[in-house]
Amino acid sequence: MMPADIFNIMQFTGTYTAIVTPFRKGKVDDQALEQLIKLQIKGGVDGIVAVGTTGESATLDFDEHLSVISQAVKLAAGKIRVIAGTGANSTSEAIRLTQAAEQVGANGSLQVAPYYNKPTQEGVFQHFQSISQATQLPIILYSIPGRCGIEIAVETVQRLATECPNIVGLKEAGGNADRVSQLRAALGSRFAILSGDDSLTLPFMAVGAHGVISVASNVIPKEVSSMVWAFARGDVTAAQKFHAKFYPLFKDLFLESNPIPVKAALAMMGLIAEEYRLPLVPMGATNREKLANTLKGFGLGPNSAKRSR
Repeated sequence: MMPADIFNIMQFTGTYTAIVTPFRKGKVDDQALEQLIKLQIKGGVDGIVAVGTTGESATLDFDEHLSVISQAVKLAAGKIRVIAGTGANSTSEAIRLTQAAEQVGANGSLQVAPYYNKPTQEGVFQHFQSISQATQLPIILYSIPGRCGIEIAVETVQRLATECPNIVGLKEAGGNADRVSQLRAALGSRFAILSGDDSLTLPFMAVGAHGVISVASNVIPKEVSSMVWAFARGDVTAAQKFHAKFYPLFKDLFLESNPIPVKAALAMMGLIAEEYRLPLVPMGATNREKLANTLKGFGLGPNSAKRSR
């Protein structure tokens, strides 16, 4: 188990919500975004990730991308950290986005592995090294082979952490707790490892992760944060109870490609319009009914959203 004092000396620990980007009539819904961020602050999360995969980064243009990050920084108002999702499969584009995020006051950058290009590990290293040299922002790497087609090898992470002082963490979404053990052994205790899967947060923390970049905390910020910090302070029993209780929701929020289910859930709670950008489309009827029943079982509906405002 990770001792609680480790959390106090590390920069990125705890719960970071991979916040959705709400749309209305084809445009970013600024009012809904403000409401969502206020609920995250009230829920006690440590920070948010603006315009990550859950924020539909692939379909936002540069101006929209930067606008959402800028709004998030303004609305967070220093109460929680804002990590900007500024990764790309083009190194020059990732640098441009990251430098722009730094200028508007983001606290860090989430850098996904270059997707589709399928670079070698040397290419992966040089990609991230180039980004790190172009910014003063702390960088969290993001390994998600299921979406990117490659993973950031343990040896590459170790090399980057050694040679690039502002690369300080990794979001691990490969679904393998053994890899977390390998990363922790290679990187020591001060390099932040964050789970990229809500259902694996506790298993990952048990072998050395420091928290989660969460989809579920869009819906239940207080509960996810409480689970993570219960484990961090050594109350494993309480953390396990949170995990067991909310595990069905963790799984149902991935019934279809993220962020389709979480946006459907937030719409069912009356917090956003259920709107996506193609090629994402609304949930199928069977999965929608299953998700709706799970939310109902937790008392999560329009009335619960109103009570939390």
